[in-house]
Amino acid sequence: MKKNKLQIEQLSQKIQGFGYLIETTKPTIGWIKTIRTSLGMSLEQIGNKLNITRQSAQNLEKREAAGAITLKSLEEAANALDMKLVYALVPKDGSIEKLIERKANQLAVEIVMRTSGTMKLEDQENSPERIKKAIAERTSEIIDELPKMLWD
Repeated sequence: MKKNKLQIEQLSQKIQGFGYLIETTKPTIGWIKTIRTSLGMSLEQIGNKLNITRQSAQNLEKREAAGAITLKSLEEAANALDMKLVYALVPKDGSIEKLIERKANQLAVEIVMRTSGTMKLEDQENSPERIKKAIAERTSEIIDELPKMLWD
């Protein structure tokens, strides 16, 4: 358990600086073409830097715009543009901790409401306050345990 917590903390620190990138959208024509044209570089010039033809450079740009480019090709294109490819996976929630908390809360709601439904059938229904408290407690337990079923 402590190992997981340490790994999560270290991972959070690594990706913390990338959070603002969630709001950055890829240009519809792709980064390669956007940067190349902004720099005033021709397809032939980037093709020469990549040791490919003008047509192949154009296909590379089209593949990137379509989301069908390999990371290796993207990195090579970045190098040809005197850029560095930065690759990261960023949590939609803003942080790893928030992602875990959201998933744990969803699972806790499922578990508590399933139990609550059974109790209701047995005419032993809990109050909304008790259910809310049970969900909070279960969420906390799930966060501490990080069970594999959290990701199902």
